[in-house]
Parts: sequence; structure tokens; C-alpha cells
Amino acid sequence: MGFYYDRYTDEKAADGNQFRSMTPESEAPPQFEEIKHLLPQPYWQGNDDTIKCYWKAWELAFKSIGTPTKENGFVSNYLKTCFNECLFMWDSVLALMFGKYGRRAFNFQKTLDNLYCKQHVDGFICREIAENDGTDRFHRHDPSSTGPNVMPWSEWEYYLLVSDKERLSQVYPVLSAYHKWLRAWRTWPDGSYWSSGWGTGMDNQPRPKPGDHPEFYHGHMTWADACLQMIFSANTLVKISNALGLADEAASFEEEAKALTLYVNELLWNEDESCYFDLYSDGTLSNVRTIGVYWALLASAVPADKLDAFAASLEDPKLYNRPHRVPSMPADSPHYCPEGFYWRGGVWVFTNYMLLRGLTSTGYDALAYDIALNHVSNVVKIFNETGTIWENYSPEEIKPGNPALPDFVGAGGISPIAILFEYIFGVRAQAHENKLVWDVRRLEAHGVENYPFGISGVLSLACEARQCETEEPVIAISSNVPLDVEIKWNNGTQSRAIKILPS
Repeated sequence: MGFYYDRYTDEKAADGNQFRSMTPESEAPPQFEEIKHLLPQPYWQGNDDTIKCYWKAWELAFKSIGTPTKENGFVSNYLKTCFNECLFMWDSVLALMFGKYGRRAFNFQKTLDNLYCKQHVDGFICREIAENDGTDRFHRHDPSSTGPNVMPWSEWEYYLLVSDKERLSQVYPVLSAYHKWLRAWRTWPDGSYWSSGWGTGMDNQPRPKPGDHPEFYHGHMTWADACLQMIFSANTLVKISNALGLADEAASFEEEAKALTLYVNELLWNEDESCYFDLYSDGTLSNVRTIGVYWALLASAVPADKLDAFAASLEDPKLYNRPHRVPSMPADSPHYCPEGFYWRGGVWVFTNYMLLRGLTSTGYDALAYDIALNHVSNVVKIFNETGTIWENYSPEEIKPGNPALPDFVGAGGISPIAILFEYIFGVRAQAHENKLVWDVRRLEAHGVENYPFGISGVLSLACEARQCETEEPVIAISSNVPLDVEIKWNNGTQSRAIKILPS
């Protein structure tokens, strides 16, 4: 099976990119103690250690802010990646999933402006840019030069919390041009996508055939996660197009998402394993299972009759339900390393957050909560022992992965900030619809002061302690803007809607 669509790349695709001519920011970044009062202030009865970990993440983040220089040509203050003095596409996108909550103190989202300002005229953006001189670390046609394509996800998640249509308008030409560059230069003749270990962000998974270098080589195969991310990107660009009133521009993305979804389900799905796999050039499927295929959930690519079996692997102790959930390779793999060994079993917030958002989007809220609680609990236990947050974690023991970098915030701040808010507390904003969803699962009193909502909203959220999960939660919310709130409890079997007026 193959499919065909316009893969022409315009040599001036990035002409609409405003960031390439933007005047660099000159304002010095804030100091943590000066702006701490502007950040969200969570509380959770009986869980002071989690709150300490929360504040440690913000402290580390504000110690990791870089600035534009004449030499690097960046345009905005930014959150550093915490690895090798380069700004990484993959890491930056994930770090902003918690950074969005600090917007009243510092606009972390502008970190991506420094990748956007380095976009080439044909749409290419290198996945790794040196902080000292602003140069690409890879030639555009190196198999490891770019990816994963998840920047549209970051901008859409920011829009869900902030509802900043002006930013959507600014970033859309950049994201569209980059997607089309990948379509032109990262596809095989049948329209499927390829990548490499570094290009997927999961460096050392042994996915190409034995003898092929996993980090830097495409292996002449179709990479399942690259295809699924491009479906997700296309679907997200359709949402952005529609939000901006650019429905006519959505057609090519809709066409690609539809065709590629059909492709992955016909050619990459293994019915016996209930899972997607990479496709070798000889037409056979790989037998190497990777957490990367769960991008299928966010991509809305899994047919309804396959969803339960696909999600069931996440609950199987022989595969992904290990002492620290969720390993990057399943425990039954011959390549699995109990200590983690990076992406041969290590637990990464990168893929855990992807899983959680994907499970939410497909209705598996209870499973998402269980995974989130396990992950955050283990991160906090290790924080208590070591005093910091780590790059990745062992799936078998409650300790950092081997190897793993300490003080990893960067992306590590997702666990005690974004996952705490969105999954442990269950508070998820839909500011573009002027709505807040609160999925209450905890019995202890909990809440958040200074919760940012929309462009100017600031909320106070409080839930009283309960005796059991079937008890209706007593909720108190105050706000300086009107909004609708949906309260859910008892695993989603009951709910009520309330309208909050400005206090």
C-alpha cells in the first residue's frame, strides 16, 4: 500500500516566519525569589514532600534560564535543555508542558522562539542548536538532523491554558512550513516517514536491524513513531487552522492524516501483539516493541475496536506495569535493562506525559491517574533521598536511571508540576472554550492558589477532604474572570457543571 499527496517544498516556505526578523529580547530574566509569589501555589494535605519537590522544580527552572546574545542570535530568554550547552527541540517542547503554568512570572513558551528564528527558508529546523554561537549541530540532510515533530503539540497545549490566539497566528506559518519540509524530505516513496534514534529522541533503542547503527541511521525502514507524530502534527495543524479561521489551509493536513492513519493500521499493526511496529524495507515488521508507538493515542490513530487491547499492555506486569511506570521498552524484551540504560528501559517523563495526554484524549482517565500517581510518588521518593530531580529513572528500583543527569529541569519539571496539577489533582484547563475540568480522585484536601487561566484569569481552587471516592466533593472556586467548571468524581460516573462569576 502506498499513498500520494503533494510533497513539494517551497524554497521560500518560511517567508511568513516573523521570528526570523524579530528584535532580540533585552530584558534580564527574573530571579526565583523575586517572582515566586506569582507562581501557582499548590497544597495537598499530608503530602508536604510532593509540594517541596514542586518548588524544587521551579527553583531549578529559574536557575536554568538562558539569554539571547549577539553570538547566538537567539531572540528570547529561554529555558535551557540541561544537556551539552545546546537547545534541543524535543526537550524544549516537553519542558514547556510545565513552563506554561509559570507564565505570570516568566513566559517560558518563548523558548521555542529561538528554534523558530533559526528556521531555514525552506522550512527546516535543526533539532539541536548551539547556545554559544546559534549554529545548527547537524546538516539538514543528516538522518539525525531534526525531530521529533511535536512543536505543534506544545503550542496547542499552551493555547488550551492561555487562549492566546495572537501567538497561534505567529507560530502557525513556522509549524506549517516545518511539517511540509518533513513531508518532502523524511518520507519514502510510499508516503511513510523515517527517522533515526536521535531523530526520534530515543537514542539507543535497537530498532533498525542488527548491524545498523541505532542512533544515526534510518535503517531503510518506516518508523512507527515518526508516522504517528506526523498524524498528530497534521491533526493539530488542522485545529490551529480552524481556530484562526484558515480552514482552507487545513485540507492538505487533513488529507495526509487520513491517508497516513490508514497506512499505519494496514501495514504497521501486528494483530497478535495488538501493537504497532516499525516496518522493514523487505515488508516485514520489526519485533522490537517501543513506548514510541503510543503516540498513536494522541494521534487518534487507533481504531475503536483495537483501543482496549492496545492500552492493556500498559497494565501488564510482563510489559510496562513495572515498579516505576512506564519503562521505555517492555520488560519482556531481550534488550530491556532493569537499571534503565537510557531508552532500553529507563522511565522518562517525556514519554510518560505523552502517554497521559493520550490516555486522557481516548477516555482512559482511570489508567492515566494510576500511572501518574505511581510516577509522581516514585519521583518524590527519589527526590527525598537525593534532593533533586533526575533525567530518567530505573523501572525496577526506586532510584535514578543508570545513567541519568541530576537537576534535570528542563523537562523533569513536568512530573511535580504539570502531572501534579493535571492528573493527581485532575485540573485541566480548556481556556479556549472558557472551561475548566476538575476530575477529583484524591480524598485528601487539595487545591491551587494563583492558578493561571486564559490571558488574565487567576483562579483559587480548593477541594475539601472526603471520606470515600463516591462522596461528592465540596469545591470552592474564586476567579477574576467568568468561566464554566465541570466537576467529575467517582471515576467519572458522576459530574456536575457550575458557572463561576468574577469575585
